[in-house]
Order: sequence, then C-alpha cells, then structure tokens
Amino acid sequence: MPGEPRPLEIHLRVNSKRSNANMVHPVAVETVYPVQPQRQEVKHYRKWFPWLIPLFVVANIVLFVITMYVNNCPHNSVSCIATFLGRFSFQPFKENPLLGPSSLTPELSLLRYQQVLIALAIRLQKMGALDVSRVVHRHQGWRLISCMWLHGGVFHLLANMLGILVIGIRLEQEFGFVLIGLLFVISGFGGSLLSALFIQSNISVGASGALFGLLGGMLSELITNWTIYENKLAALLTLVVIIVINLAVGILPHVDNFAHIGGFLTGFLLGFVFLIRPQFGWVNQRYAPLNYSPERAKPKFKKYQCILWVLSLVILVVGLSVGLVALLRGVDANDHCSWCHYLSCVPTSKWSCHTEPSYCVSNQLGNQLNVTCSSNGKSSTYFMQDPTSSQIQQLCTQLCS
Repeated sequence: MPGEPRPLEIHLRVNSKRSNANMVHPVAVETVYPVQPQRQEVKHYRKWFPWLIPLFVVANIVLFVITMYVNNCPHNSVSCIATFLGRFSFQPFKENPLLGPSSLTPELSLLRYQQVLIALAIRLQKMGALDVSRVVHRHQGWRLISCMWLHGGVFHLLANMLGILVIGIRLEQEFGFVLIGLLFVISGFGGSLLSALFIQSNISVGASGALFGLLGGMLSELITNWTIYENKLAALLTLVVIIVINLAVGILPHVDNFAHIGGFLTGFLLGFVFLIRPQFGWVNQRYAPLNYSPERAKPKFKKYQCILWVLSLVILVVGLSVGLVALLRGVDANDHCSWCHYLSCVPTSKWSCHTEPSYCVSNQLGNQLNVTCSSNGKSSTYFMQDPTSSQIQQLCTQLCS
C-alpha cells in the first residue's frame, strides 16, 4: 500500500571464478535498497591486490642468484655445469643434483665429506643457513628465519616458488598482505624450529616450511569459515589429498619433512587465528539501512569459531615457546621420541635413511694428487697444481659416490 515501508531485500551472490570447480570462494554480499538499488562494498570480503607474495618470490630468487655468484664454481671446483654462465655456473650433479652451489660445509676437513644433498656450501652458511650448533652455541637464533630465504638449487627453488605463488596469491587476495605475510614468516619459523629439534647434524635451507604453512592455513580457513562456503566437502577432500601427498614425499631420504610438518602445524593453527571471517547474518545487519531493525541481533562469529580461535592461539604460543626454549638449551627431541625419525625418512630396500660421512686420504707430490676413499677403497690420481680445499673435497665426493 502507498505510504507503507517496503520490506528490505537481501540478495547473496556467489563468486566462483576458478579454473578448478572444486575450489570455492566466500560469498560476496549485495544489499538492494527499496527505492534506489545500489551495491555497498563490504570490507570484510573485499579483494586485495597481491604484491607481498610475489615480492617474497623475487627476494628468494635474488638471494639464490647472489648465492651462485658467491659460490663461484669455476674458481673453487674442478668441473662445473653450464660453464657459459661463468661464476654463476652450477656444481656437478654428483655433488648437488638440485643444480645449485657446493654442498661442502665448513666443519669438514680436507679429508671428510658428508654426503647430504640438502647440506649447503660454506657460502650459504655465512648467508644464514640453518645450523643448529650455531643457533645453540653461538646464539644465532636469526638463522631460524634467514634459512627460509635460501635454496640449495634451481629445482629446489622452482618447486617452492611455484607452490608459494599459486597458494599465496590466492590467500593474499582474500585476506590481505599483513595477515598472509605474518602467516608465511611465522610458519617458516615453526618449520625451522621443529627441524632443528629433530635434525641437528645437517645444515638446511628452503621455504618449504612457509609453503606448508600456507597449505595449513588454507585448511583451517576452510574449517573455521565452514558455513559460508559451497562445495565445501569437495574442497576439503581436494585440499587434504594435496597435503597428504606432499607430506608423503617427505619420507624420502634427504628431504627435511620435519620442516614441512612444523610449517604445516604452525600455519594450520594460525589459520584459525588470522583467517576467521564474520558470519553473513552479522554482515547483513551491519550494512543494512539505519531504519532496519532485526528481530534478534546476530553475533559476529559463531561459538565454534571463537573456541577454535582461543585454543589455537594458546597451543601455538605455548608450542613455539616451549620448542624455542628446548632448542636453545640443546635438547635433542629424538631422545624423547624414539620413533619420530620415521616421520622424515622411512628406510626401504631401495634406500637408507642413514647418511654416513666419507673419508679420503690425499697425498700431493708436485702436480700429482693421489686421493683414496676410505669407505670403498677406491683410489685415483689427478694432475693438479696447488689444488684448493674445495677441489680436493669435490674429488673425494666423486670418488666415494
């Protein structure tokens, strides 16, 4: 009837512009007014322009280029791959199959080489690789953060950066650079912390912990915002399968699965804290006209969201604090968990999870260098004038492999 107020109409539109039909997005809210329809932007669901995650990727690439420049393979090694790159050329595949810098560590003498594919060069160690002995005894805790910006080779770098771009950009568009930047860094720290507690004899680098943190954040974000998604079961199943497959790869030798697990758990807990969204009933009230009076006020968050927020925050703070204190006190977590090492490597008839160091005996007579591997008894003679330490170590590596 003329003169009577018309009822408020609320329309919900679902945005699902993804190449994957199983991936879902939150619903965008449109409020249509009785007299003059218009669309009001809802800040809780607005899209952000992603710039921080691409910046992180560029930073990782730049640091890898700097690492290869410092490595200077032609000057420090007998042979190199892609010599046309000059000092940016790569170490031989036998020494580093990831196409990267030398895998020799400064603690090794001229006669000793530890064949660990994820170990890094003395140059990487100086740049911030994770070395537990330096963290504990030299108070270099910053290595728990710096190691996530370094990589052991081209393949290592590409695998991590592609994953970070695909997952990180989507999350940054939805939640902004502040929350996703914190999620990335804290997850990387959590991965480094768990790795340092269980793997204390090797030097490691990589952004895998941060990448798995983004995956964990996606999973917890889907759970805590469960009511605002469609196709939620399909999305949950797809995400769980991806996570399980990636964690299963970590049981192979020379892969630091503890960094993956630590990063995933940290990101999973952070997702409940950082990526929580208000319910649509509360949003509709907030953006309704001033003369609109709902029958009952809607809460901003559901009870289960608040419970998960509190529990996750407490577990996260306590877990990181206890882990950091234990690490700085020199605790080896393997002493308290005899089976946990199987989470990072499962021995089979095809490979062993124990990486034993190789020893070589070398004798220099004029320009003739004799090298004998103590592990397999192989011996070889090389004609070299004043070989460097890195060159002798590389020859030992090739002889004992």
